[in-house]
Amino acid sequence: MSSSIEKNTQRIKSKAYELGFEAVGIARAEFLNHEARKLEAWLNQNLHGEMAYMANHFDLRTDPSKLVPGAKSVISLSFNYFTEKKQTDTSAPKISKYAYGKDYHKVIRKKLKLLLRFIQDEIGEVDGRAFVDSAPVMERVWAQKSGVGWIGKNTLMLTKGKGSYFFLAELILDLELVPDGPVKDYCGSCTKCIDACPTDAIYAPYQMDASKCISYLTIELKDQIPASFKNKMEGWMYGCDICQEVCPINARAKHHNEPAFEPKNELLSKSSEEWEEITEEIFDKLFEGSAVKRTKFHGLKRNIQFLKKN
Repeated sequence: MSSSIEKNTQRIKSKAYELGFEAVGIARAEFLNHEARKLEAWLNQNLHGEMAYMANHFDLRTDPSKLVPGAKSVISLSFNYFTEKKQTDTSAPKISKYAYGKDYHKVIRKKLKLLLRFIQDEIGEVDGRAFVDSAPVMERVWAQKSGVGWIGKNTLMLTKGKGSYFFLAELILDLELVPDGPVKDYCGSCTKCIDACPTDAIYAPYQMDASKCISYLTIELKDQIPASFKNKMEGWMYGCDICQEVCPINARAKHHNEPAFEPKNELLSKSSEEWEEITEEIFDKLFEGSAVKRTKFHGLKRNIQFLKKN
């Protein structure tokens, strides 16, 4: 392998760390044959619920060259969002930590574009695209192939000594770089995430029925939450962190360094009663620029009412 390829690889990684990314790994851009078969089987079992977009653009999900012609490398990056801050009213409806601050799509996409511009300015004519959970990219598969971490029994990406409170992002480039290899799976015999899941969404090690996941029920599901989930929501009104909270790997999670991800004091201090009485005007103000906007005011109210009723 030429010295220029090795030099470019190191320069890109150094710049990514400078931009605040926690981990950077590289994999060769190739057709995901094995993963394509697994995804097809998962979809055929309807384990994706109402997330119809999961079945769309199947060829794009499994072949990076369909997204970037001549693709040679997939750069996977992780960005920490963990915070030790919590909502003060322990009886109040809960929000997943990832949605405490500004919408991660916008925050990380800006950093990715800076990285891509750096590559094009410093290395030359490079074609590439940046992705932050916004296109048909199998992000966990690429992160695993590039050694960012391993896919845990709760199907989330885990990094040794750091945990799973990370956003994933990718750059697909037509530039040859030095690939990294996968890392060891450190889950061992632990089943804490499986045992703790109140809806049995993690129905077996490394197997997820998304249609039963509390995150799916509170964000993706557009209809009423089925009565079968009565008394199983554990107080979550947007997302769910249960399988992360019980994971031993997350014992070493450290507070993020991104000001945009800091929660508003108003969000943390709201009482259970204030959440129940939230108006659309307060919702719009409180969650301006937040990922919570995805569920919309009526969706959040539905979730809060379901919790109160049950």
